[in-house]
Amino acid sequence: MQSNSPSQAGACSNDREKHLLFNAVLREDMEQVQSLLETGACVNAQEEEGGWAPLHAAVQNCREDLVSLLLEHGADPLLRKRNGATPFIIAGIMGHVGLLELFLSKGARVDECDHNGFTALMEAAMYGHEAAARFLHANGAEVNLRQPARKEQARLRKGGATALMRAAEYGHPAVVKALLELGAEVNIRDNCGRNALIYALWNSREKSAEAVARLLLAHGVDVRVRCERHKTPLMLALERRHEDVARLLLEQEQLDVDATDRELSTALQVAVQLGLNDAAQRLCLRGASTDCGDLVMMARRSYNRALVQLLRQHGARDHLQAPATPWKVQSPRWGRALMHLRDTYRPMLGRLKIFIDPEYKVADTSEGGVYLGFYEGQEVAVKRFHEGSEPGQKELACLQKHRQQGHLLTLYGCEKHSGCLFVCLALCERNLEEQLLQGARAAARSKKSSQEDDFAQSVCSSLFEALDKLHRSGCAHQDLQPRNVLIDSKNAVWLADFDKSTDKAGDEEIKTDLKALGLLVLYVAQKGDISWEKLKAKSEEEGKKLCPDEETQDLLQCLFCPGDKPQGLLPELLGHPFFWSSEKRYRALRDVGNESDIKTPNSNGKLVQILNTDPAGHSRDFTQWTSKIDGNIMKKMNNFYERKGRSGYQDNVTDLLKFIRNIGEHISEKKNKSMKSIMGEPSQYFQEKFPSLFLYVYQRLKNTDYAHHFQKNSPASLCGHGMERTVGSQMECGELS
Repeated sequence: MQSNSPSQAGACSNDREKHLLFNAVLREDMEQVQSLLETGACVNAQEEEGGWAPLHAAVQNCREDLVSLLLEHGADPLLRKRNGATPFIIAGIMGHVGLLELFLSKGARVDECDHNGFTALMEAAMYGHEAAARFLHANGAEVNLRQPARKEQARLRKGGATALMRAAEYGHPAVVKALLELGAEVNIRDNCGRNALIYALWNSREKSAEAVARLLLAHGVDVRVRCERHKTPLMLALERRHEDVARLLLEQEQLDVDATDRELSTALQVAVQLGLNDAAQRLCLRGASTDCGDLVMMARRSYNRALVQLLRQHGARDHLQAPATPWKVQSPRWGRALMHLRDTYRPMLGRLKIFIDPEYKVADTSEGGVYLGFYEGQEVAVKRFHEGSEPGQKELACLQKHRQQGHLLTLYGCEKHSGCLFVCLALCERNLEEQLLQGARAAARSKKSSQEDDFAQSVCSSLFEALDKLHRSGCAHQDLQPRNVLIDSKNAVWLADFDKSTDKAGDEEIKTDLKALGLLVLYVAQKGDISWEKLKAKSEEEGKKLCPDEETQDLLQCLFCPGDKPQGLLPELLGHPFFWSSEKRYRALRDVGNESDIKTPNSNGKLVQILNTDPAGHSRDFTQWTSKIDGNIMKKMNNFYERKGRSGYQDNVTDLLKFIRNIGEHISEKKNKSMKSIMGEPSQYFQEKFPSLFLYVYQRLKNTDYAHHFQKNSPASLCGHGMERTVGSQMECGELS
C-alpha cells in the first residue's frame, strides 16, 4: 500500500535507531545498514523536515545494492517524501536507468508525479540525463505530458510545462535533441503561454541557449510567442545579452521585428538601452522602425557615439526640446502626471499617446488596467484589453451605441496596437466610493452636518437617467457598483464600465439593474459608511432599517419590486419624494393646504376624506401634531380662530396642512417676528417635526385629481403608469442580495 505523507510512514519506537539507519544509508555504510535492519530498525521511518526515508537516500546515492537490501527488509517502493516525490522520481533526477527499471517492476507508474506535477521524465530532462529520458519514453512515458498545477497555482497561471521546456530551460541540448526525436511538440505552451524557446532564453549560459534555440528553430518553434510583460523571444534574448540567439531569431521570416511589450517598448529600444551596437545594427538592417522613442537621446546618455551615428543613418530623429505650447490641464487630480506625459516623447498609436507605466496608471482592471493618455490632444482615461477580449468588445459596443448620451461615460475613440485594444474615455477624478470617503473626511474635519443631501440626490438622479438610456436602447449594465460610478472635475456623475453589459435586456436583466440601483441609493444615503459587499449581503428588512428616512425606504421598495413591467419605471421615479428638497416639499404641502376644501373647512369634501382616512399601519409622526408645535406658536395661531368664535386647529392631516399654509403666508409679517425667531426656517421646522408627512400626502394624492401638486418638479408622471403601477410598502419583495 502506497504511503502519501511522512505521517503515514511506519512508526519507530526508537528514534535513535531511526536516525542511525538513515545516517548509515547517507554514509553508504552497507555493513551497519545490514546490522540495523537485522536488529529491527524501522525501514520506512521518515525524517520530519522533508519526509526522507532510508530508501530515498539510497536512491539519491545511486546504490542499487543498498536499495535492494532495504526492499528485502520491507522498504515501501512507493513511499513519498513530503513534496510527493517517490523513489522512482528520485531515480529520474539521478538519471539511474537500473533503478528506474527496478522501481517499475515494483509497481511504480511511469508518469507518476510529485505534488508539484514533476514526473521522472521531466526530472531527467531538467538534470540532463539523456539515457534515462530515452529509457522512460521506451517504457511508456508521455513525452508531451504537461505539468499539472494545484488550484492555487493554476490561479497564478503556474504549471503546464513539459519535459522539453525543462530541458531547454536548464540548457541541455542533447536531451532537447533526444526529446524532439522522440516526438516532443515544439510549440506546446505552459499555463502562462510560454513555449520551449522562452524557457531556453531564461538560461544564463549563452552557448547552451544558442544550441537549444538552434534545435528548436530547426523544428519550427514559434518566434512570435510572448512571455511575462508581453515580451517576445527577441526582446528576452537581448535583455539576457544572448546576442547569438538574437541573430538566429532575426533570420526568421515570421518574426515581427517591431512588436512591442506591455510598456510599448520594441526590440530596438532594448538594444539601444543596453548598448548592444551589433544587435541594433542587425535590427535596423532587418527594417526595424527607428520611430519608437527618443533612440538618439538614449544612445547619447551612455555616450555611445557610434550608436548615435548608426541610428541617424537609419532615420532616427533627434527629438530636440521644443518650446512649450499653451496648454491648461483640466484634471486637478491627474494634472501633474498628465503634464509629465505630455512632455515625454512616446510614439503615437494612431491618434493616441499613452505610456504603460505605474506613474500614469489610474485603476486596476481584470485585464490590462486604466491609464492616462491623450486622444487627439484631449485628456483621456484609456482602458486596455486584449484585442480579442469579449469584455472589451462588450464595453466598446455599448459605448459606441450610446455616444454623447446623458450621464453615460463619453467614448472619444479607440485604437488597436500589438494585440491590444485601447478604449479612450472621458477622464474623471474619482469613483463614488472614493468620493464618499473624501466627503466623510471633510465632514469630520468641519464637524458639520446638512439636512439637505444634494449630493445624494444628484448622484442618484444621474444614475437613474443613465440607466434609463441603457434600458430604452435594449441594453442592461449588469455590474452596477460604487466603483463603476465616476465623478469628474466639475462634480458631474457618470456611469462607466460596460464590460459585463448585454444588448439583449429583458425584464429579468432590467430587474437585476434596478435592484443594484436600489442598493446604490442605499449606499449613497448611508454615505458609504457600510461597505458595498456588506450591503449586498443584507436582507430586505435589514436594508429598510438602514434607510435614513421614509422617502429613501419607499424609493428602495419601488426599485426592488418593480412589478411585471420594469421597463420605463426610472423616469417616473425621478418625481419621487426622495428627489425633492425640503423647500420644495414644504411648498407642495402649502399648495395642498391652499385647496378650498382645506382652507375653508369642508368635512365632506373629497380631498378631506382622502387625507383624513389614514391607511392602517402607516407610520404617523404627525398624529396629535398640535402637541408637537411650540406652545406659544400654537396659542397664537389658535387665537385667530377663537376670536371669530370658531374652534382652533384639530389633530388631523388637513388641519396640519392648513396650519402649514397659514404659517407660510404670514410668518414673515412684522407682527410675527417672535414666532419667526422660534420657528426659524419653516421648511426645515416642519421637515424635522413631521418627517413622514410629505410621503404620506404624496402617496394619498399621487393617483388622484390632486396629483398636479407633485408634478411641478418631475420630468415625468409620478410613480406609476396611470393607475396600473402600485409603488410603496404594500408590495411583497425578496432579499436585497
